[in-house]
Amino acid sequence: MQRLLPLIAALCLLIGAGNAAAETAAAAVPPSTLDSAALLKTPAKQLFGSMKLPADMAPQAIGFYAKGCLAGAEALPVTGPYWQVMRLSRNRNWAHPAMVKLIEKLAEDAKRLDGWNGLLVGDMAQPRGGPMGSGHASHQVGLDADIWLTPMPDRELTPKEREDTQARLVVKDRKTIDSAVWTDAHARLIKRAASYREVARIFVHPPIKAALCKWATGDTSWLAKVRPYYGHDAHFHIRIKCPPGSPTCKSQPAAAPADGTGCGQELAYWMGDIPWRKAQPTLPPVKPVRPPTPLTLAGLPAQCRAVVTAH
Repeated sequence: MQRLLPLIAALCLLIGAGNAAAETAAAAVPPSTLDSAALLKTPAKQLFGSMKLPADMAPQAIGFYAKGCLAGAEALPVTGPYWQVMRLSRNRNWAHPAMVKLIEKLAEDAKRLDGWNGLLVGDMAQPRGGPMGSGHASHQVGLDADIWLTPMPDRELTPKEREDTQARLVVKDRKTIDSAVWTDAHARLIKRAASYREVARIFVHPPIKAALCKWATGDTSWLAKVRPYYGHDAHFHIRIKCPPGSPTCKSQPAAAPADGTGCGQELAYWMGDIPWRKAQPTLPPVKPVRPPTPLTLAGLPAQCRAVVTAH
């Protein structure tokens, strides 16, 4: 518990912060108010969204990135020598200590070696992981983090600026990079992140992957970790492997693209129309999509019950 005390003062600054209305509705059910039956039936995003501090347990990522929770989370300090956390009102700067360590290392390496001024860090995980009320299907086990493709300014941003500042798009559309924004420094930053052994995946918008494929020279094996996916046009998503001490954690499958880099058939698929039919109403869907049933605590790994009810 002692290691949590320095965080309590910082968390007090978050109470009543603006732009948190979207999170409030999903964080309205304290687990301590529910009996056992109700606890298992309540949408998990409501239970985990109500927790403001981590479980005082040994660090452990539990389950899969999109179906799990997090014990013993650590907070990335909201301001560091080479990074600043954005959207403080969300209280999503928590992660497994292995992810916190990696973000700190990436921030320093990118500043010192790659000409990137510093990281603006978006969502990581909630204090106890689990499903979020908005924004992500993954980020549940403390092994995911979003890094803005906007460099940190040469000053400390105010809390209001951290809420209101928008990340700058580096693409014109889902097929075209914006050459007026995209630079070699962006490419070096993503390559640096992909170079770490513990990183399993990096998700980017398809034209970013295309730009990296054209830019890369020499050993291009790192490109296998960088995969195209929706919604990553102003940030990239880092996912790390399951760390030691997390026996129930399920790592990202290690299979590489057939061509070794993903610059061939996989990229061509994402630059086409098929993946975007759900995202763009103007493209007729292949078949109707039924809204998913909310995930409950009963649908998460059994250990998550202890995590969400711990004091």
